[in-house]
Amino acid sequence: MSDFPAPLETGQDQRIPAYAAVLNEPQREAVLTTEGPVLMLAGAGTGKTAALTARLAHLIAMRRAWPSEILCVTFTNKAAREMRERVARHIGDAVEGMPWLGTFHSIGARMLRRHAELVGLQSNYTIIDTDDQLRLLKQLIQQNDLDEKRWPARQLAGLIDRWKNRGLNPGDLDAIENEAYANGRGAQFYKLYQDRLKELNACDFGDLLLHMLNIFRTHHDVLEQYQQRFKYILVDEYQDTNQVQYLWLRLLAQSRKNICVVGDDDQSIYSWRGAEVANILRFEKDFPGAAVIKLEQNYRSTPQILAAASGLINANSERLGKTLWTELPAGEKVRVIGVWDGPEEARRVGEEIERLEAEGAPLDQIAILVRAQYQTREFEDRFIQIGLNYRIVGGFRFYERAEIRDALAYLRMIEQPADDLAFERIHNQPKRGLGAKALETMRRHARRIQAPLAAASLDLADSDELPPRARNTLVGLLGQFAHWRDQSTKVTPSELLRMVVTESGYEEMLQKDRSAESAGRLENLSELARAMEDYESLTDFLEHVSLVMDNDARDDGEKVTIMTMHAAKGLEFDHVFLPGWEEGVFPSQRALDEGGLASLEEERRLAYVAITRAKRRCTILHAANRRIYGQWTSSIPSRFIEELPQDTVNRETTMAGGASLWRANWTENEDPFAHVSTSRPDRSTARGPGWQRALSTGYDATPKRLPEPGKSAASFAAKPRTDIAIGARVFHDKFGYGTVTDQEGNKLTIDFEKAGEKRVIDSFVKPAD
Repeated sequence: MSDFPAPLETGQDQRIPAYAAVLNEPQREAVLTTEGPVLMLAGAGTGKTAALTARLAHLIAMRRAWPSEILCVTFTNKAAREMRERVARHIGDAVEGMPWLGTFHSIGARMLRRHAELVGLQSNYTIIDTDDQLRLLKQLIQQNDLDEKRWPARQLAGLIDRWKNRGLNPGDLDAIENEAYANGRGAQFYKLYQDRLKELNACDFGDLLLHMLNIFRTHHDVLEQYQQRFKYILVDEYQDTNQVQYLWLRLLAQSRKNICVVGDDDQSIYSWRGAEVANILRFEKDFPGAAVIKLEQNYRSTPQILAAASGLINANSERLGKTLWTELPAGEKVRVIGVWDGPEEARRVGEEIERLEAEGAPLDQIAILVRAQYQTREFEDRFIQIGLNYRIVGGFRFYERAEIRDALAYLRMIEQPADDLAFERIHNQPKRGLGAKALETMRRHARRIQAPLAAASLDLADSDELPPRARNTLVGLLGQFAHWRDQSTKVTPSELLRMVVTESGYEEMLQKDRSAESAGRLENLSELARAMEDYESLTDFLEHVSLVMDNDARDDGEKVTIMTMHAAKGLEFDHVFLPGWEEGVFPSQRALDEGGLASLEEERRLAYVAITRAKRRCTILHAANRRIYGQWTSSIPSRFIEELPQDTVNRETTMAGGASLWRANWTENEDPFAHVSTSRPDRSTARGPGWQRALSTGYDATPKRLPEPGKSAASFAAKPRTDIAIGARVFHDKFGYGTVTDQEGNKLTIDFEKAGEKRVIDSFVKPAD
């Protein structure tokens, strides 16, 4: 090991390496306390990564263990790479011999390759992704005569993931867990899924640790092998471990007990992923005599910011306790600004950022952290108006989210029936039986008659080119668009969106999707409806969206960061804005309703994380009024604002222009898309010439002629062929050979030899040889 650094001689006659000498006293203690269990309780910004990597380097440099005898677990590949790079700077190429430095899943997969046969797999097993998992579950649901609409595969996938995160096998489910799916068939479908995976020689990500946990429990020789191999175990972000990770680690550490975990109970904010803060809280009970080393010196934030965050988190009861401090200058107090409503909040933040930019602050050092993704929309719109560059981190920009793009595609089709890209996006969204085959038929016909897809589809609906079910569905969809197009002249754009989302079945689709993301997608659609209330016409709104999307395509210069509080963990910025600190927004009402006191404490930890992202300035905003689900509601400041130590904050309130604002009664349990009104007067008559007017009104575009009953309103677009007449023998790719018995425009009635009489479009046939 010639790459090891030479030890540094100190005045105390101790051999302290250079990488430890630069650390503060608690950090150095965490590095040099090599034997026995160690809990490194590391507060925000206290240099826990530096201490952890120095400890890892120290174990190798002092020859406590070979690199291959150390298990070092992280949560992300990025963290693993960063740790490997930092250790390499301390000890050189020796870090290359560390095969057990990585994420839980990567290490679990490495172990499972060696012992796959013990759980009925082969070593070349496949790890399936989420799409494959859903496809497999849908097959099982269908094979067992279960209604997939009532019991979605996505719901079952979420339950199975939760069970695996808790270390539960199918036989471990209690009655309550079993009842969570298909009226008591949860364990049955979980077992069917696991059996099918084994038949395919496959596993999902949850299996990588669950299989190894099962092996450790049932094959003690394998467990002992790894207990002897790993002389030291290091775990980063221990507060984020779930139950199966906790059980897996505890078994591996039981023999030598040389386990060092690094974490912060005050930053445990991922319970929705299965993380359990109890794991770090009970570390001393799991490992009696453990050394608890608190890293409390903060290198990031000012004393005022730290005092505000510390005072807030003190309200939590389930915590180990520590007090952050810093040697930095006192700095500014945390500002708490009350505004009248959401739009004013966005204006105020925009003005503050412009002021900071004028003072020389880099935009890259400014962040807006929100509790929910739908909150980003008003800031995006405002920044577009004032020309302020921004980026969305850890998620899609508001108008790029799938549900927003779907809604916009519906609106674009209402505004412009020739928008083929919009029609292709939503013709089968939600699923309505118009799959890829039907779409290709529509495309082919549209090319032949040189008409938009919607017009060509209307033409197809009056023929046998598509199956009866597809034809009926197509007629219904195009009829809906005609209805919405008519309503667009009578209701507001916002009311029109709510109508479309409800009547199209899109809202019902999201309500039946019981995944964790579906509620957020409904919130985003509600926020889109709220955004549209600021526009007089659908045209104006769609033009605004085009400008936003054009700005999104540019990626030049510094940008303000907009992200969720969850995504901001581990990051830092000079200036942080925290909008939406009102009851029901933050803390989130849904979190409180579903989790009670435990969720409230996690929300408070999230507030602590958000505040401690700020290095120089932290600004909290709350609005007296918010539009939620399209209705005004009065808001009260978040309880977290009152919990901030008053000597650490400066309060100010701006209520400009609010006296005339209309506020309606609203209850949060109200249907978000129930408020549909048709009271708005007509703004225009049927728009556009030709096929556009035909699709809008149902009338044929040919001057002075109405379509006869049963005739297509789009048939004007197709010119009858002159090379095929009654009595001609023709060939059709789908129906085969036949004889033309009647001709009407571009529609042929053909008596096919095998398929019988069919009504088809002449462009789909050719003269028989």
